[in-house]
Order: sequence, then structure tokens, then C-alpha cells
Amino acid sequence: MPSYELSLVLRQLPRPELISVIKRTAESIFNKGGIIRKLENLGSRPLPHKVSEHGVVHREGTHFNIMFDTAPTKILDLKEEFGRDIDIIRRNIYKVEEAVEFKCTLHDEMLPPAYRKDVQEIIDIAKKKQKPKYNYNSGLDYYPFQK
Repeated sequence: MPSYELSLVLRQLPRPELISVIKRTAESIFNKGGIIRKLENLGSRPLPHKVSEHGVVHREGTHFNIMFDTAPTKILDLKEEFGRDIDIIRRNIYKVEEAVEFKCTLHDEMLPPAYRKDVQEIIDIAKKKQKPKYNYNSGLDYYPFQK
């Protein structure tokens, strides 16, 4: 199953009600066959602008991130269910991409350009494409007359 990140902004609630909203959100993920990997509380802060959701204007919100795994077909159902919840102001589900491993080439990059492999390859290509010098028994390396 692919990994997803659910970013939630909840309205200002007392702690017991906040816990019940998070439990409700987690249960809906579990009911759709998902597995929660990580739950992160990012705290309560003022919103960048006032947000009108479910007929109420909100100026502050509590932010949460939930990392979970579920089938891709269940994502739309989760979005719809979270959209109907009056305690959730904003919700976004993002697919988490696997981090691509790369080889550290700092040692190669610190070498002078003449000693780098990629620069050597470019020099070899340039040598192959070099034009032959003019040599019609004239001793000159260029054609003295216009062609």
C-alpha cells in the first residue's frame, strides 16, 4: 500500500474534544483499511487569513500531520468523509514519494576540472569531432585561399 500524509487544520477546541476529533479521524482511516504510521501535533497557531468553513469564520487552528498507508481507491472516500466533519477546517492528503538514493560525489566534485571524469569525457568527445588540418604539401595548417 502506498504511503500518504494527511495535513489537518482543526478549529480551536478544548483538549477532550480535540482528542475525540483525532480519534474519529483515526477510526475513519482504520475503517477504510488504512494503517497509521505517525501522528504529529504541530500546535495551535493563528491562520494566515480568516477561513470560512461550514458557515463559521475561523482565525486560529490546531495543526496535525498524520502519516498513514492505505489503498489508493480509498483516498476519495476519506477526503469526502473529512469534508463533512465540521471540526476540520482544512484537510489535504498528499502521496509520499520514496526518497531516491544518490551517490555522494563530493570528493569527485572537489577535484580540479581537468581531473573530473565528466570533464574528461567531454574532452574526448571534442577530440573526436576535431576537423583535420589542411595539408596539401604546403606546409600550412590552413587553406590560404577562400573556398
